[in-house]
Amino acid sequence: MLGIPYKLLRPLLFLLPPETAHNVTLKSLNLLSRLSAGRLLAKQSNTNTIEVMGIRFPNRVGLAAGLDKNGDHLVALSQLGFGFVEVGTVTPRPQQGNPQPRLFRLPQARGIINRMGFNNLGIDHLLEQVKKAREAGHQGIIGINIGKNFDTAVDNAVDDYLICLRKAYPFADYITLNISSPNTPGLRDLQYGEELNNLLSALKQEQIRLNEQHQHYVPITVKVAPDLSVDEVHFIAHALLDNAVDGLIATNTTLAREAVNGLQHANEAGGLSGEPVRDASTEIIRQFSDILAGEIPIIGVGGIASAEDAMDKIKAGATLVQLYSGLIYQGADFISDCVHALDHDNAK
Repeated sequence: MLGIPYKLLRPLLFLLPPETAHNVTLKSLNLLSRLSAGRLLAKQSNTNTIEVMGIRFPNRVGLAAGLDKNGDHLVALSQLGFGFVEVGTVTPRPQQGNPQPRLFRLPQARGIINRMGFNNLGIDHLLEQVKKAREAGHQGIIGINIGKNFDTAVDNAVDDYLICLRKAYPFADYITLNISSPNTPGLRDLQYGEELNNLLSALKQEQIRLNEQHQHYVPITVKVAPDLSVDEVHFIAHALLDNAVDGLIATNTTLAREAVNGLQHANEAGGLSGEPVRDASTEIIRQFSDILAGEIPIIGVGGIASAEDAMDKIKAGATLVQLYSGLIYQGADFISDCVHALDHDNAK
């Protein structure tokens, strides 16, 4: 793969089923990493560091959760030039997720629909991978994204999040609560009402206890959906403030299909990501930013398909950004394009 532009590799990868192409690509990156060649895939550049949530990030561009659910490719992905990598979503117990096929490309719209269903090998496996990476000298920023098992009732969801929080705390630079995936029944109910306040309150109390135990503070962020009303944004924002949550990640995938109506696979169940969710995500960031007023930092994710899109997230109120679907369509050079653009904008 070395020396072959991604624009030439992509048509070959797109001949494969999406999940197969995903796995082939990640295994190839691992091989290149072991050959100490992974960094050759990324444009190298000097970047400006930034402190957010008490963490010094090498740059403002991260990898969103979902690409590396089990932490099996952590080092290889970090070598591509990301300022931070978020792994997961991981659950207390391993689970297979939804039946295949569960991943669909919409190339005309540069979008992706997935209904993976939190397929992962469980929190213990992921932490073993993180531990191995640290022992091998990896010093990059690692976020661990946690969720509930599909067969855990929403009323008992806090128990699953507490299990993952306690286990991940010694290993993570920050921990994300995924309460917005559309592919686990009932999960999005945790974004609303007393369910949200109860969850955040319990996890905040446990965070305080873990901080005292480990003498080390690990920030907690919450990832929300783009399919929120103005009133729902207002309620969630105040719940985050009331519970002293450290950060917000906006947004996850959307259930809306207006932007892809008529395209092949547009009616597949699951969350839609990529360019079709860009504007909705940016608008949600703007609404949260107006309410939070800088008290809680925002990580902007959703539909970033160009360096300009990344800058738009920052202008809307985000401090950091994350990529995912844009990588599928543009390759590793896209990371450095965004890093350069945000560094240049920050230097003005």
